[in-house]
Amino acid sequence: MLDQQQKTEKIINFIMKSGKKSIAKRIYSDMLQEIKASGHMNPFVVVETAIENASPTIMIKSKRLGGSVYQVPVEVKPAKRLFFAIKWILDAARGKTGKSMSKKLAEEILAAYSSQGYAVKKKEETHKMAEANKAFAYMAKYVN
Repeated sequence: MLDQQQKTEKIINFIMKSGKKSIAKRIYSDMLQEIKASGHMNPFVVVETAIENASPTIMIKSKRLGGSVYQVPVEVKPAKRLFFAIKWILDAARGKTGKSMSKKLAEEILAAYSSQGYAVKKKEETHKMAEANKAFAYMAKYVN
């Protein structure tokens, strides 16, 4: 698994748009300050827990067999879990309006930390879909 420095860099790279890394770093550091200001002593633990709460363990992939398309539940690899968790948190933060990106991101991280918010809802929705289609789990060996 990734250590703290690598995860920080990965999150900064996900935040970054159009190659503007300095802005992404500033957003990340301001977000950590917002989390600290909200009463949490170690913001890295909050971010870590939020990502853990928002990361999916199973997802659905479509597989076409014999003219029919099946929704096959498959396990998600750890790197993809991190990707989806951060993506959903950032999508939720970018969807909000009226505040700075660091404040919106801090709010979304804190929501995910307390198992609420868009990212956790998206994860639960994904798990429900996989649970509903578990009858096709035996086809997982055919999915790439």
